[in-house]
Amino acid sequence: MKVLETKKINKHFHNPVDFHVLKDITLSIDQGEFVSIMGKSGCGKSTLLYILSTMDTDYTGELHLAGELVSGKPQQELAVIRNEHIGFVFQFHYLLPEFTVLDNVMLPARKLGKKSYKEIRQDAYDKLELLGIQEQADKKASMLSGGQKQRVSIARALINDPAIIMGDEPTGNLDTKNSENVFNIFKDLSTKQNLSLLIVTHDQDFADKTDRIIVMEDGNIIS
Repeated sequence: MKVLETKKINKHFHNPVDFHVLKDITLSIDQGEFVSIMGKSGCGKSTLLYILSTMDTDYTGELHLAGELVSGKPQQELAVIRNEHIGFVFQFHYLLPEFTVLDNVMLPARKLGKKSYKEIRQDAYDKLELLGIQEQADKKASMLSGGQKQRVSIARALINDPAIIMGDEPTGNLDTKNSENVFNIFKDLSTKQNLSLLIVTHDQDFADKTDRIIVMEDGNIIS
């Protein structure tokens, strides 16, 4: 089953002059597939990720997510689709420092509002346990190390049981050991939970270990 599929996505920036940033991007990601996107700075990979994550709607072409055409849907509907089907992991973890770890993980599920507070709390604890940091649950997020914070942000990305995890340089701020830890967590999610992952990275070692590398250059997919 294809979790994500695009057909001929084109994107232009119009200021100060017209710039064709993405050109006929056609790709698909299967369920359980772990895919990385590589390319030099400015090649369009982060722009592509914003479109695939439904945050940028100013493009032409088609985007299908979890078997549904999402191009052209209103922002309000996209926000719900995004919260339900996509988990995000960024270079910076964007945790709320004054909240506990558990509260941070619960946030997207509380926003979605499909489960009771008690169920969400249990789910959040289960996700922390999956990532081996359940003992940090009641600590304030500001008290954690960089590697722990990134694990918490992965737990938060998993809370709504998404169809796909998207990452933008999720190991960009981590040392080698923590980068390996994050890679191994992603690999486990792909193989054991059958979760799809699409990760933009500059790290060749990381990319080489994924199932497939999409290489971009000047707004095109070249391999």
